[in-house]
Amino acid sequence: MVEGEWCWAARIPVHAEFHVFADGTNLLRAGHTLALVCATTLSRASRLATGSVVFSVDARTSDGAGVQAETVRPLRFDGAESVVIAAGEQITSGVADLTLAALESATITLFLADPTGPATFHAQGYASTYRGTGNRLDDTDGTAFTETTHSWYYLSDLEMSGGTAAADTIVTFGDSITDGFGSDKDADNRYPDALADGLTARGTPRPVLNAGIGGNMMLSDSAWYGDSGLHRFERDVLAEPGVRTVIILAGLNDIGFSEVDLPTYKPNPDVSVEQLIDGYRDLIARAHAAGATVIGATLLPMKGAEYYNDTSAAKIRAVNHWIRTSGEYDAVVDFNAALADPVDGERLNAAFDPGDHKHPNAAGYAAMAAATLAVL
Repeated sequence: MVEGEWCWAARIPVHAEFHVFADGTNLLRAGHTLALVCATTLSRASRLATGSVVFSVDARTSDGAGVQAETVRPLRFDGAESVVIAAGEQITSGVADLTLAALESATITLFLADPTGPATFHAQGYASTYRGTGNRLDDTDGTAFTETTHSWYYLSDLEMSGGTAAADTIVTFGDSITDGFGSDKDADNRYPDALADGLTARGTPRPVLNAGIGGNMMLSDSAWYGDSGLHRFERDVLAEPGVRTVIILAGLNDIGFSEVDLPTYKPNPDVSVEQLIDGYRDLIARAHAAGATVIGATLLPMKGAEYYNDTSAAKIRAVNHWIRTSGEYDAVVDFNAALADPVDGERLNAAFDPGDHKHPNAAGYAAMAAATLAVL
């Protein structure tokens, strides 16, 4: 059985001028065959021509882009070493035979034979991608990769088979809090990572996919933060293989952006609680139709953040009341209660606040994962 073991959600394209890059990722369940998915999903005027792709296990004893040379495996596309992906499309590679343990770290290296134009990417990966020039697929020590970014380009999914697979993938869906803003770079301590660690530690490992996008709104498309949650739910959640549980944490940006006049927050219509509830109901119905269980997550406290005021606070309270009491979700994880200050429930607990008063730090993400484990 094939399962999604890693994914990211794409947002608007950016211009990219590099030839080769190496993305690091953690595999969530053991297996011995793997395929990758490359996408130009949001590249409306460019195509991706890969000269070659290799998959390998990270070199545990070296920093940077080094890999274990004996684990390097070439990937093919219908038997060919290279592939051209038209704008707006995606393609899945053939499989590579390489045994991996649960939570093992791996690297995908792509060589782009020609300039690609605007690149489909995930802006805030909170993990290093290493870039270089020329064809460096054989450079296993990683020294040729002289530039770094925390964005991921083109690679959208890794799919694993051959282990103790079951159709029980969890997809975490939301905005920057799901994406991991405030977590530690290269530490893999976003809340979905901590959830995967916790499931493995208690002997019930399941793939946990992160479909969060920083700044994303549930109801409104954004030139800065991608398609709305309603518009990307099929692509980023339901289309993943083996999905059985969806955790929805969305709506905070819909509420907050209308309270601040910033170009990057537009469009920022004044969204009502009723509109948000209609959006949640739409996502719940679509997930149920696909056979998935849906867990609703309450919105976090954000007193002190730039878009906190009486209006936004009242909406958060009303939305959270509906999430907790409506019975429309199959289960509820109360992130608000788990992370609230014990004296002022409108604020993040200081132990979980990295300083912006709305995103958790690594300790906060661990608390979110613990709260989720309690309801799974």
